[in-house]
Order: sequence, then C-alpha cells, then structure tokens
Amino acid sequence: MKTIIFSSLFIAVAAFGQTAEPAKGVTATANFAPLGDVHAHVCGIHFYSGDMSRQIFAEHYCAHLSDEVLQCILYDSNKPGARMIGVEYIVSEKIFETLPPEEKKLWHSHNYEVKSGVLTAPGMAEADEKGLMKVLIGTYGKTWQTWQIDRNDKIPMGIPQLMMAFTKDGQAKADVLAQRDQLYGPASAKKTARADIPDFKLDPGADGWQKAAPVQLDLKTVAKK
Repeated sequence: MKTIIFSSLFIAVAAFGQTAEPAKGVTATANFAPLGDVHAHVCGIHFYSGDMSRQIFAEHYCAHLSDEVLQCILYDSNKPGARMIGVEYIVSEKIFETLPPEEKKLWHSHNYEVKSGVLTAPGMAEADEKGLMKVLIGTYGKTWQTWQIDRNDKIPMGIPQLMMAFTKDGQAKADVLAQRDQLYGPASAKKTARADIPDFKLDPGADGWQKAAPVQLDLKTVAKK
C-alpha cells in the first residue's frame, strides 16, 4: 500500500502563497512565525457527527507539521474579520493505519470530497488544484468545531463538537451545495475534471458514523472524565 508523502503539497501549492498586510499598531519585532507556515487554502463542507442536518462551510488554512501531518485552522469565510471556528488535523494513510480502532472512529476520509468536486482550493490554478487533490484523496482528517456558528452564537459556546465529511451523493443539502457552487464554481465541473483520479481504498475504521453509533462529545461525557 502506497505511502502518501505530504511534502508533494509544497509543489502543488507553490503558486498560492499569500502575503497579508501587517495590521496597524503591530511592531516590527512582532513574530507570527506559526501563521507564516500556512501555505494552502481549501474549502469543504462538514456536518456534526450524529446530526447530518447541521452542515457548514469550513475554510481551511493549512500548514505542515511534518511530511505526513497537516494542521489546519478553520474559518467561516475567507474574508477579513472571519471567525475562527475550529481545527482539522490531516494525516497520511501510513499514519492512519497505525491508529487504534477507537481512535479511527474520530476520523473521516477525503475520497468522496475529492471525487465529488465539493472540496476545492479557491484561487488555485486548475492543474495545481488537481495535483493537490491527488494527494488529499488518500488522507484522513479529524475535525473539531469550537464555534457552532449555525446556532448563531455570538461567541463560542459549549464544548467542541466532532465533525464528519460526506461519503456519497445525496448527503449534502441542495441549498448548501448551491451556495458552494455560487462561491467557487460548480462542483459538477470539478467532479468531471477529477474523474481520472483513482478512487482510494479506504480503511474500514474511518467514517465510523456509517457503521455504528456516531461519536460525539457532550457535557455528561466530559464530566465523567
């Protein structure tokens, strides 16, 4: 079974570097080194584990932690003033295979997100985006939502919620897909362009919500800990 080497992402996103204007009042000695590691932006749709009716957009800003681990900050938009709503960790197949069964239940696959065209890299050249998707298709993500923006909370309320990703047609709401298409172009066109990307053989331990009771945190569970 092949090993996905995340370092190839650097090639795929080389043309996607962004330099932000420094904020007023920031001194020349300020150090934002961790933020400077961010080199990729992708947008996807997540749903709350145990409640597929709650579907939200997540703008991912990702950086390498190692050759086979990405860490992403999630925002509710790609505009100034966007709210930070969570985090996602992305690992290679090689790492995922080593995880214990209970841990695997917390992770979702990316195969369908890539093949369906729903996952997109805004602003990236088509060829570069396709190269990036060839890497991401064989990876797994663990996502924690820290701000339940679909409840219209003014600040982050409650405890982090585990999020999942779609695995087949018919799961994403039509209005959510329509909004995604309006923002970033039709997913159907990306699906066609990615038709020649081979499907990835998924580890059966991922996407545990499909096979058993979905995993989710609640206050009672946390209190027992």
